[in-house]
Amino acid sequence: MAGLFDAIAPRPLAERLRPQTLAEVVGQDHLIGPDGPLGRMVAAHRLGSFILWGPPGCGKTTIARLLADQTDLHFEPLSAVFSGVADLRKVFEAARARRKDGKGTLLFIDEIHRFNRSQQDGFLPYVEDGTVVLVGATTENPSFELNAALLSRCRVLVLNRLDDAALEGLLQRAEQSAGRPLPLDADARTALRAMADGDGRYLLVMVEELMALPGATPVLDAAALATFVQQRAPVYDKDREGHYNLISALHKSLRGSDPNAALYWACRMLEGGEDPRYILRRLLRFAVEDIGLADPAALTQAIAAWEAYERLGSPEGELALAQLVLYLGTAPKSNGAYRAYKAARKAAQQTGSLMPPKHILNAPTRMMKDMGYGAHYAYDHDAPDGFSGQDYFPEGMGRQDFYDPPERGFEREIRKRLTYWDKLRARRQAAGSEEEQ
Repeated sequence: MAGLFDAIAPRPLAERLRPQTLAEVVGQDHLIGPDGPLGRMVAAHRLGSFILWGPPGCGKTTIARLLADQTDLHFEPLSAVFSGVADLRKVFEAARARRKDGKGTLLFIDEIHRFNRSQQDGFLPYVEDGTVVLVGATTENPSFELNAALLSRCRVLVLNRLDDAALEGLLQRAEQSAGRPLPLDADARTALRAMADGDGRYLLVMVEELMALPGATPVLDAAALATFVQQRAPVYDKDREGHYNLISALHKSLRGSDPNAALYWACRMLEGGEDPRYILRRLLRFAVEDIGLADPAALTQAIAAWEAYERLGSPEGELALAQLVLYLGTAPKSNGAYRAYKAARKAAQQTGSLMPPKHILNAPTRMMKDMGYGAHYAYDHDAPDGFSGQDYFPEGMGRQDFYDPPERGFEREIRKRLTYWDKLRARRQAAGSEEEQ
């Protein structure tokens, strides 16, 4: 219940400018527009349960509150950070009583991913029988954080981070509310929007600081703005989806031979607080998986960069990481070794315990010699061209070509060498067959 002095109590700018209608919400037209899923629900005056997934400051709480208002539902907000089973039980009992009086309830749960699995299961009967319309808000990927049973009963709606146009709309709304423009030149205004990093709430926090400056304050340029307000820390959780999204972007940029994009994603991870050793480990893996023998020096470079980082420490060691990213991004690419390994491993699993051919087995005892171990082995260094052409696969298995080097980088030379050996092998095996006849 509102207190006597609530109307005159100070409120943050973000709260004062909170939209009063869905039309005032910026940046989410794909959801709340006439053709969007929420727009259609409001038009039909019928809400189903859903999960709002999006970054901080994009309007999840505001949208839920406005949906309740426009569909005549009682709005019941809870935070999963501060609430437990007892709080949920009270909400469900009140919703059931309200329902008997003909009034529905929209239960909004902020940070819903913070409820554990059993707590999430507790929503199910009340969602199924219509006691509540559940609207959950999360900044984390629901497919990782929410129960499959809950997801099957709730539609997932993805909210966008606020783009530049949406943030500019918030700035103009704040200036109209204050009755004066922000003390910023054009470059500083652009920089302010960039500092918000798509978070409308954080943008308005910075605007409130700027509006509190004395009226005689000169117009700020981008450099002066940077000293006055702090840039919002990038959204990056090292153990959650952002972590995997960015390392995937780095890996795919390297594979696509785009060193500039790869360097950008590496720096995004570093700015987000990622351990450089984790990035270096992934770069080492990339050197052997996606470059391999196309540039054998890539593996050496990756190990050297990791060692350089360990010796230099941070922040100087990050330069070695950056150099490695550029090297890997500009190196010729091949997954020939990776594919050869997978094919050989599959063959090893399928063929079981086949013995090596006897001619390549050592015979340390007389009995083993009598059994033919080591018989007719051709010492390659004694053969013409240093190549005997003997078969080293198990008897009955036949030769297998696991490694097919592409015509790229150093593997072009390897391919020539293998082709040459194939010709020698065929020639010498044919000669051996003639001798037997």
